[in-house]
Amino acid sequence: MDLWNLIVRFFQGGGDFMYPIAIVLVFGLAIAIERYIYLQRSAVQNRNLWNDVVPLLAKGDFRQVVQITSKSDAAIAQILNYGLARIQSARRRDDIEKAMEESLMEVVPRLEKRTHYLATFANLATLLGLLGTVMGLIRAFAAVATVNPAEKANLLSASISVAMNCTAFGLMTAVPMLFIHAWLQTKTTEIIDSLEMASVKFLNAITERKTEPAQAA
Repeated sequence: MDLWNLIVRFFQGGGDFMYPIAIVLVFGLAIAIERYIYLQRSAVQNRNLWNDVVPLLAKGDFRQVVQITSKSDAAIAQILNYGLARIQSARRRDDIEKAMEESLMEVVPRLEKRTHYLATFANLATLLGLLGTVMGLIRAFAAVATVNPAEKANLLSASISVAMNCTAFGLMTAVPMLFIHAWLQTKTTEIIDSLEMASVKFLNAITERKTEPAQAA
Protein backbone atom coordinates (compact mmCIF):
# COMPACT_ATOMS: atom_id res chain seq x y z
CA MET A 1 0.00 0.00 0.00
CA ASP A 2 2.87 2.38 0.77
CA LEU A 3 4.33 1.69 -2.66
CA TRP A 4 1.02 2.50 -4.30
CA ASN A 5 0.75 5.78 -2.35
CA LEU A 6 4.31 6.63 -3.38
CA ILE A 7 3.47 6.02 -7.04
CA VAL A 8 0.31 8.13 -6.79
CA ARG A 9 2.18 11.01 -5.14
CA PHE A 10 4.95 10.76 -7.72
CA PHE A 11 2.42 10.86 -10.56
CA GLN A 12 0.43 13.74 -9.10
CA GLY A 13 3.61 15.70 -8.44
CA GLY A 14 4.68 15.64 -12.08
CA GLY A 15 2.03 17.96 -13.39
CA ASP A 16 -0.30 17.77 -16.37
CA PHE A 17 2.28 16.30 -18.75
CA MET A 18 2.33 13.05 -16.77
CA TYR A 19 -0.97 12.08 -18.41
CA PRO A 20 0.16 12.15 -22.06
CA ILE A 21 3.30 10.24 -21.04
CA ALA A 22 1.07 7.64 -19.39
CA ILE A 23 -0.99 7.39 -22.59
CA VAL A 24 2.20 6.86 -24.60
CA LEU A 25 3.22 4.14 -22.14
CA VAL A 26 -0.12 2.34 -22.49
CA PHE A 27 -0.01 2.40 -26.30
CA GLY A 28 3.61 1.29 -26.32
CA LEU A 29 2.92 -1.66 -24.01
CA ALA A 30 -0.11 -2.67 -26.10
CA ILE A 31 1.96 -2.70 -29.29
CA ALA A 32 4.83 -4.54 -27.61
CA ILE A 33 2.55 -7.28 -26.27
CA GLU A 34 0.71 -7.66 -29.59
CA ARG A 35 3.96 -7.84 -31.57
CA TYR A 36 5.49 -10.36 -29.15
CA ILE A 37 2.48 -12.65 -29.41
CA TYR A 38 2.37 -12.35 -33.20
CA LEU A 39 6.09 -12.95 -33.73
CA GLN A 40 6.20 -15.84 -31.26
CA ARG A 41 3.22 -17.52 -32.90
CA SER A 42 4.67 -16.93 -36.36
CA ALA A 43 8.01 -18.46 -35.37
CA VAL A 44 6.33 -21.55 -33.92
CA GLN A 45 4.05 -22.00 -36.95
CA ASN A 46 6.94 -21.64 -39.38
CA ARG A 47 9.11 -24.10 -37.47
CA ASN A 48 6.36 -26.73 -37.18
CA LEU A 49 5.37 -26.45 -40.84
CA TRP A 50 8.95 -26.65 -42.03
CA ASN A 51 9.55 -29.79 -39.93
CA ASP A 52 6.52 -31.38 -41.62
CA VAL A 53 7.61 -30.34 -45.11
CA VAL A 54 11.30 -31.29 -45.04
CA PRO A 55 10.77 -35.10 -45.28
CA LEU A 56 8.32 -34.61 -48.16
CA LEU A 57 10.76 -32.38 -50.04
CA ALA A 58 13.45 -35.01 -49.61
CA LYS A 59 11.15 -37.57 -51.25
CA GLY A 60 10.01 -35.16 -53.96
CA ASP A 61 6.39 -35.43 -52.89
CA PHE A 62 5.44 -31.90 -53.89
CA ARG A 63 1.75 -32.74 -54.14
CA GLN A 64 1.64 -33.56 -50.43
CA VAL A 65 3.61 -30.39 -49.69
CA VAL A 66 0.96 -28.36 -51.52
CA GLN A 67 -1.79 -29.98 -49.47
CA ILE A 68 -0.03 -29.08 -46.22
CA THR A 69 0.92 -25.51 -47.12
CA SER A 70 -2.46 -24.65 -48.61
CA LYS A 71 -4.13 -25.40 -45.26
CA SER A 72 -1.71 -23.30 -43.19
CA ASP A 73 -1.67 -19.55 -42.60
CA ALA A 74 2.00 -19.53 -41.63
CA ALA A 75 4.29 -17.09 -43.42
CA ILE A 76 6.49 -19.87 -44.75
CA ALA A 77 3.41 -21.60 -46.20
CA GLN A 78 2.65 -18.57 -48.36
CA ILE A 79 6.23 -18.43 -49.63
CA LEU A 80 6.31 -22.13 -50.46
CA ASN A 81 2.93 -21.89 -52.19
CA TYR A 82 4.30 -19.24 -54.53
CA GLY A 83 7.24 -21.47 -55.37
CA LEU A 84 5.15 -24.59 -55.81
CA ALA A 85 2.75 -22.75 -58.11
CA ARG A 86 5.62 -21.86 -60.44
CA ILE A 87 7.23 -25.31 -60.60
CA GLN A 88 5.16 -26.51 -63.52
CA SER A 89 5.42 -23.36 -65.64
CA ALA A 90 8.92 -22.21 -64.73
CA ARG A 91 11.82 -23.57 -66.72
CA ARG A 92 14.58 -22.04 -64.69
CA ARG A 93 15.42 -21.88 -61.00
CA ASP A 94 15.48 -18.09 -61.22
CA ASP A 95 11.80 -17.97 -62.14
CA ILE A 96 10.82 -19.90 -59.02
CA GLU A 97 13.20 -17.83 -56.90
CA LYS A 98 11.68 -14.57 -58.13
CA ALA A 99 8.19 -15.81 -57.30
CA MET A 100 9.28 -16.69 -53.77
CA GLU A 101 11.01 -13.35 -53.35
CA GLU A 102 7.78 -11.64 -54.36
CA SER A 103 5.95 -13.55 -51.67
CA LEU A 104 8.65 -12.70 -49.12
CA MET A 105 8.15 -9.02 -49.91
CA GLU A 106 4.50 -9.44 -48.92
CA VAL A 107 5.31 -11.30 -45.71
CA VAL A 108 8.05 -9.02 -44.34
CA PRO A 109 5.82 -5.91 -43.87
CA ARG A 110 3.44 -7.98 -41.74
CA LEU A 111 6.32 -9.07 -39.52
CA GLU A 112 7.67 -5.53 -39.16
CA LYS A 113 4.26 -3.92 -38.73
CA ARG A 114 3.94 -1.38 -35.87
CA THR A 115 7.32 -2.26 -34.33
CA HIS A 116 8.84 1.06 -35.41
CA TYR A 117 6.21 2.91 -33.38
CA LEU A 118 7.98 1.85 -30.18
CA ALA A 119 11.06 3.93 -31.02
CA THR A 120 8.81 6.86 -31.86
CA PHE A 121 6.92 6.51 -28.58
CA ALA A 122 10.20 6.32 -26.66
CA ASN A 123 11.37 9.60 -28.17
CA LEU A 124 7.95 11.15 -27.61
CA ALA A 125 7.93 10.16 -23.93
CA THR A 126 11.37 11.71 -23.43
CA LEU A 127 10.37 14.96 -25.12
CA LEU A 128 7.10 15.16 -23.20
CA GLY A 129 9.00 14.65 -19.97
CA LEU A 130 11.42 17.46 -20.78
CA LEU A 131 8.59 19.73 -21.87
CA GLY A 132 6.70 19.04 -18.67
CA THR A 133 9.78 19.86 -16.62
CA VAL A 134 10.40 23.11 -18.50
CA MET A 135 6.78 24.18 -18.07
CA GLY A 136 6.96 23.29 -14.38
CA LEU A 137 10.12 25.35 -13.92
CA ILE A 138 8.52 28.31 -15.70
CA ARG A 139 5.58 28.18 -13.30
CA ALA A 140 7.94 27.74 -10.34
CA PHE A 141 10.00 30.81 -11.16
CA ALA A 142 6.86 32.81 -11.82
CA ALA A 143 5.49 31.76 -8.42
CA VAL A 144 8.61 32.62 -6.39
CA ALA A 145 8.69 36.10 -7.91
CA THR A 146 5.71 37.13 -5.80
CA VAL A 147 6.54 35.48 -2.45
CA ASN A 148 8.55 36.58 0.57
CA PRO A 149 12.34 36.41 -0.09
CA ALA A 150 12.77 34.19 2.96
CA GLU A 151 10.46 31.58 1.43
CA LYS A 152 11.87 31.68 -2.09
CA ALA A 153 14.57 29.05 -1.55
CA ASN A 154 12.22 26.47 -0.03
CA LEU A 155 9.46 27.10 -2.58
CA LEU A 156 11.88 26.98 -5.51
CA SER A 157 13.54 23.73 -4.39
CA ALA A 158 10.14 22.10 -3.86
CA SER A 159 8.90 23.27 -7.27
CA ILE A 160 12.02 22.00 -9.03
CA SER A 161 11.69 18.62 -7.32
CA VAL A 162 8.09 18.35 -8.54
CA ALA A 163 9.00 19.44 -12.06
CA MET A 164 11.75 16.81 -12.34
CA ASN A 165 9.19 14.07 -11.75
CA CYS A 166 7.97 14.59 -15.30
CA THR A 167 11.42 14.04 -16.80
CA ALA A 168 11.94 10.98 -14.61
CA PHE A 169 8.65 9.44 -15.71
CA GLY A 170 9.43 10.19 -19.36
CA LEU A 171 12.79 8.43 -19.09
CA MET A 172 11.29 5.51 -17.17
CA THR A 173 8.87 5.09 -20.07
CA ALA A 174 11.40 5.60 -22.87
CA VAL A 175 14.31 3.41 -21.74
CA PRO A 176 12.40 0.09 -21.44
CA MET A 177 10.55 0.87 -24.66
CA LEU A 178 13.85 1.25 -26.54
CA PHE A 179 15.06 -2.11 -25.23
CA ILE A 180 11.76 -3.75 -26.22
CA HIS A 181 11.99 -2.17 -29.67
CA ALA A 182 15.51 -3.52 -30.17
CA TRP A 183 14.50 -7.00 -28.98
CA LEU A 184 11.46 -7.14 -31.27
CA GLN A 185 13.56 -6.00 -34.21
CA THR A 186 16.06 -8.77 -33.48
CA LYS A 187 13.24 -11.32 -33.25
CA THR A 188 11.79 -10.09 -36.55
CA THR A 189 15.17 -10.30 -38.27
CA GLU A 190 15.63 -13.88 -37.06
CA ILE A 191 12.26 -14.89 -38.52
CA ILE A 192 13.03 -13.21 -41.85
CA ASP A 193 16.42 -14.93 -41.99
CA SER A 194 14.79 -18.30 -41.29
CA LEU A 195 12.29 -17.69 -44.12
CA GLU A 196 15.09 -16.84 -46.53
CA MET A 197 17.02 -19.95 -45.47
CA ALA A 198 13.93 -22.11 -45.93
CA SER A 199 13.43 -20.62 -49.41
CA VAL A 200 16.98 -21.51 -50.42
CA LYS A 201 16.62 -25.06 -49.09
CA PHE A 202 13.33 -25.42 -50.96
CA LEU A 203 14.94 -24.24 -54.20
CA ASN A 204 17.85 -26.62 -53.69
CA ALA A 205 15.44 -29.51 -53.15
CA ILE A 206 13.60 -28.67 -56.37
CA THR A 207 16.84 -28.37 -58.31
CA GLU A 208 18.07 -31.72 -57.04
CA ARG A 209 14.81 -33.44 -58.01
CA LYS A 210 15.02 -31.97 -61.51
CA THR A 211 18.64 -32.90 -62.05
CA GLU A 212 18.23 -36.51 -60.91
CA PRO A 213 16.11 -37.61 -63.94
CA ALA A 214 18.53 -35.86 -66.28
CA GLN A 215 21.49 -37.67 -64.77
CA ALA A 216 19.65 -40.99 -64.92
CA ALA A 217 18.91 -40.47 -68.61
